[in-house]
Amino acid sequence: MPTSIITTDDLRQFKLELLDDIKELLSKQATGKLKKYLKSSEVMDLLQVSPGTLQNLRINGTLPYTKVGGIIYYDTEEIQKVMDANRVQHKLDS
Repeated sequence: MPTSIITTDDLRQFKLELLDDIKELLSKQATGKLKKYLKSSEVMDLLQVSPGTLQNLRINGTLPYTKVGGIIYYDTEEIQKVMDANRVQHKLDS
């Protein structure tokens, strides 16, 4: 097995490339362009709900979905709309 020597310049270049990749991922996430559609397991993780609660949200029409070949997909924009529509704002007493 050949031995490679890694210099400090190599490490510095690697760090810069890694930071650029992380910045790109964070900017995609901030603009909501990370993923257009999520599967049920991803939505359960995102909303911190159980499979039964997710099913109830589908059944009562709260959360729109698309079913393709037995797999249920949720549009991330629709999830955001549901979250915004159900936002509760409390008035603070001064």
